[in-house]
Amino acid sequence: MPKPVHIATELARLSVLRDRRPDTPEEEAEKAFATLADFGNGAIFAGSFAGSSAWERHDHGDELVQILAGETTLTILAHDGDQELHLSAGMLTVVPQGCWHRFHAPDGVPVLTATPQPTVHSTTDPRDRR
Repeated sequence: MPKPVHIATELARLSVLRDRRPDTPEEEAEKAFATLADFGNGAIFAGSFAGSSAWERHDHGDELVQILAGETTLTILAHDGDQELHLSAGMLTVVPQGCWHRFHAPDGVPVLTATPQPTVHSTTDPRDRR
C-alpha cells in the first residue's frame, strides 16, 4: 500500500557516515542509509555520507540519483566512455544499467536514490581489470 514519506524526517533519524572509504564495512555504511519505499525491482534509499564510496553497479536496471544538499562528484564508467559528473543540491542523474560508478563527497552529501537490486560492490577500480 502506498504511503507518504518525509525525506528530511527520515534523514534526521540516521547518522552521517563520516570518512567513508571504499573499504568501509557494508554493515557500517548501511547505518547511514534508510530504505524509504519499495520501487520496481529495488527500493528508494536516502542517506548521508562524507568521503568516497566503493565502486558499485546494478545489473538489473538504471539507478536514479538525486542530490538533496551539498555536492559530490559521481564517476561513471559508461559504455561510451568514462564520465565525471559534478552534482550539487537539486540535481539528479541516471546511472545506466550495468555501469560501474562511485561517489566522492569530501564535505558530505545527502542523497536519494532509486536503486535496483542486487548491487554489486568492488573496493578496487574496475578499470584495473580492463
